[in-house]
Amino acid sequence: MGESRITILYALASNIVLAIAKLVAGLFTGSAALLAEAAHSTADTIDHLALLWSLRVGRRPPDEEHPFGHGKERFFWAFLAAVWIFLAGAIFSIGEGVLALRAGGEAGGTAVGLVVLAVALVAEGTSLARAARQVRGGARSSRDSLGRYVREMRDPAPRIVLLEDSAAVIGVVLAAAGLIARHFTGSEVYDAAASIAIGVLLIAVAIAVGSHARDLLLGESARPEVREAIEAAALRHPAVEAVPALLTMHLAPDDLLVAANIELRDELTVTDAERVADEIAADLRDAEPSVHHVFLHPSPGRPGS
Repeated sequence: MGESRITILYALASNIVLAIAKLVAGLFTGSAALLAEAAHSTADTIDHLALLWSLRVGRRPPDEEHPFGHGKERFFWAFLAAVWIFLAGAIFSIGEGVLALRAGGEAGGTAVGLVVLAVALVAEGTSLARAARQVRGGARSSRDSLGRYVREMRDPAPRIVLLEDSAAVIGVVLAAAGLIARHFTGSEVYDAAASIAIGVLLIAVAIAVGSHARDLLLGESARPEVREAIEAAALRHPAVEAVPALLTMHLAPDDLLVAANIELRDELTVTDAERVADEIAADLRDAEPSVHHVFLHPSPGRPGS
């Protein structure tokens, strides 16, 4: 969580400054693409504030109405981030591009716009490098490819920052291309097209962020290798003959619920079965530190097994 907070703060600091700079430059140059980028940075800023808030409220302890804690706040605010990217970023960018196409205008202030975009590229690239470093570290720890780790990671914060910063870098390039083309041709079409392209890009990011957050809210299971490690830990106990059913669900990125049916040796007494269940629960927590809640249903082994 600490590393996720640092990653978010890096992105937040750059986006606050860039949102203001892009807005001023967009108003000065009349560039639809720069105004779209200002909306993009504003949406990212609000998203990162929401992610920081989710880190705080997600740490609240369990209570009577929330016996498993408040970890899913992390997933809820990630979903809201996707909605905000779509509403404040994508819709504004596409609308600004359409208005620019209809209204036309005169090219001007290209140098100012390009200077702002150059600074933005450096800032967004630095933030992207920070997010990528965190994700690469997680991939190495999990011994996964980077692509697979990003697809299956259960912490929405670094994934959102990585996607948003990647889109920000691409958006800056699109805005610069539109601004340069407008300057040399005198046509507003290129700048407007860049604004619309930025909006389409943000729609893609919103869909990626929203679908991932939706899966987590619906109760996504642990990664396959984590499930295998949990099952293997249960089977290592000498009293266990089989694990017919194993269910897992993330209550937070680092809080995993495990429910399993375990078949025990026939000769065990009820007292023995209770003791074995406690031992297995401890083994599962040792095998996977994110396992915090364990519910086991012991049953006698199959005849002849």
